[in-house]
Order: sequence, then structure tokens, then C-alpha cells
Amino acid sequence: MDQSARLAPHYSRFRVSERLLLTGHSHQAWPDVALAGQIDAFMDAARDADGKWPLAFKQADRVRDGLRRFLGDPHAELALGASTHDLVLRFLSALDLRRRPRLVTTDGEFHTLRRQLARLAEEGVEVRVVPARPADTLAGRLAGAVDGGTAAVLVSAVLFEDARIVPGLDVLAGACLRSGTELLVDAYHALGVVPFGTAGIEQAWVVGGGYKYLQLGEGNCFLRLPGHADRLRPVITGWFSEFGELAGEQPPGVTYPAGAPRFAGATYDPTSHYRAARVFDFFAGQGLTPAFLRAVSLRQVGLLAARFDALDVPEHLVTRDRTGRAEDFGGFLALRSPYAGRLRAGLAARGVQADSRGGYLRLGPAPYLSDEQLERAAELLAEEIRDLMRTVPRACVTGGTHADRTYAGGTLTGGTLTGGTGRRP
Repeated sequence: MDQSARLAPHYSRFRVSERLLLTGHSHQAWPDVALAGQIDAFMDAARDADGKWPLAFKQADRVRDGLRRFLGDPHAELALGASTHDLVLRFLSALDLRRRPRLVTTDGEFHTLRRQLARLAEEGVEVRVVPARPADTLAGRLAGAVDGGTAAVLVSAVLFEDARIVPGLDVLAGACLRSGTELLVDAYHALGVVPFGTAGIEQAWVVGGGYKYLQLGEGNCFLRLPGHADRLRPVITGWFSEFGELAGEQPPGVTYPAGAPRFAGATYDPTSHYRAARVFDFFAGQGLTPAFLRAVSLRQVGLLAARFDALDVPEHLVTRDRTGRAEDFGGFLALRSPYAGRLRAGLAARGVQADSRGGYLRLGPAPYLSDEQLERAAELLAEEIRDLMRTVPRACVTGGTHADRTYAGGTLTGGTLTGGTGRRP
């Protein structure tokens, strides 16, 4: 059911009812209460100056509680950070790469992992990259790559380019546990749109944040610590790990507290936590639970997919992955095209905000958008594809739904090509 009439008024600052914001997979709109949270942060600082920190830490605890609800892990030990990169660095620095010199990952990871691991490889760290596709077999193939020399496996729960959910992480977790290998799961593209849980992967580290589907904005990332985390000593360590002992005499060497402070950073801007705490309260008040948000997402992505399929676009221009079920994908529609960047720019000129990554145009709906808005965005996409078809070179399509069909110029209206050539044998 269309939820926009109920939800859109709460996002008036972002004017969601007036704009075609298909950025739901990256930067969702913030509810208006987020601004109140930012004002609260200012007022606490203005009143208490450096005495604001006990109040700020309470906000951080509220953020942890909100994240736990979406992790399906009510007792999760969570270290917070400004970015997943900060947290991944602390995790990597805790690994014993002298004894276990290998890291295993995939070629479908977000740039946080891709870039950092590639740079480590340049410095001599052994990084094995496993093809992410097909996603259905990825967990098993990663498990097969694990051995006694593997320090960690790093993999996403949902692939950021094409929205494919990676099944079988419990199987991978079992293989890692047997070999003494750490498992880090990037849940960023799952939380808030794909129900996520730590059952079956209890010994895994989980990293993620609220910039995307949770509408928390910047600065709200976390690292979920497994029960054995206290055995590790991160080399990259901030002074907040000693926050509770600063008043006393400092012991020699570097000591670590138990739990989340073990992976703490240093002085941060608490404004993000004030904002996030307000947003989590809003989610609770509006019934925006993981199950509810998943149902809305499946319906909205399904609508966009159906409208795109009705266009019957030549696959050499734009296509999508039609294998598997709708439930095998995350919260956005990924359209694969060598012209993805051009399509994104064209949509922006027509008033549709989306984004592209490499060869994928990504369309991300959100609960505050109406069906009418999604229909309009699909119409504008059709117009942009028609413009594209008038300018691309004559191409012969082989394979897929449009096999043995030749196109040159022409106009696409619904599923019919006119004004060019389009023949079936």
C-alpha cells in the first residue's frame, strides 16, 4: 500500500512530495525531527561547553539501541564511528597478518573495502579477490578459499552495484570458525531495507551505518563486535579507549578495556548522534520496522521493474537481472547499461535524482514517495531511453530476450519500436 500520504508530511524540509528523489539506496531524505536533534546538540554544547559529553554519550547509547533493532541483535556490542572506513581500519589493525598473511574478499565490495584492500595489496599483503557473481554461490566459494593462512574474509550482505543479496553467510561463518578466520560482513546496504540478523553468524564482525536506508545522515556507523573481540588488540586505537581511566595514573604500555571501547576512536562530533536518536524515535513512532520497510521496498522496486520491463528495451542498451526472485534483491533497481552515466545525467536534467556506478544505473525508491511519483519517474526514464535510441549506433543484439533483433534509430513507445528497423526472424 502507498505510504506516502502518511509519511511525506514528516519530510517537509526535503520537499519529498515535490521532487523525484530516487536516491533511496544512497542518501534518503531525513525526517524533519532530524533538525530538532541537531539543534539539541547545539543547545547542550552552548549550555554545558565541555560538560556536554555525558549527555552526548547518552545519545550514543540511544543510537546503539536503534541499531540493535535493525541488526536483530538486542545485546550487540557496538563500537561507533564516523565512517565504516574508520572502523574497518581498526578491525584490520587488530589482525595478526604476520602469522596469517592472507585476506579474502570479492570484486563486488563497496569502495571502502575495495580501495583499502587494494592499497594493502600494493604493500605486500596477500589479498585474494573472489568473483562476486553469481551471488548464489559466493558464500560457498569464499568458504572454499579459507585456510589456516587466512586472517579474515570481508564480504557484503547485499552487493552495492546490483542489489543482489548474498545468501549462505552462515555456511561461510562456519568455515571461518573452523579455521580460526575472522569474518567481517558489510551490512550497509541491508539495514533498513532487508531484514538482517546475526543468528548463524554470531562470531562475525558486522559493519554498517545509517547514511542510506536508515535516514540517519553522516557520522552514524558501527562495528558489531563478536564475543571473542576482547582477545584482539587493534593497533589503530584512539584515546577514547582510555576515557574512563584518564583521571588516574596511566599504566605503562597500551592497555585495552573490554567491549566496544576497545575499538573506540577519539574526539568526534556528537551532532550526528543527536540527529540519529531523533530519527530512530521517529521510526519507532511510525512503525517503520524492518519487516514493514522490506514490504514497502519490495512493492516499490517491483513497480519500477514492471514499468521498465514494459518498455521492452533492447538489451544492448539497458537491461536488468531477471534471474531469481524479487526477494533475492535489496532496496534498489539496478539497470545495467554501457550508457549508465549518460542516463543518470539525462534523468537529472528531467528532474529525477538517481545515481550510477560503473555500468549500473541505480533507482532507489523510499517509503515517502508515492506510486504516482514512481510512475512519473518511469515515464521520464522511458523518454530518456528514447533519446538514447535515437543517437546510439546501429547495433545487432544477440542473446537474451531481444536475440536476433536489429535496431537503428527509431522511437520506443511502450513495447513497440517505430521509425527504425526492428525485425524478428
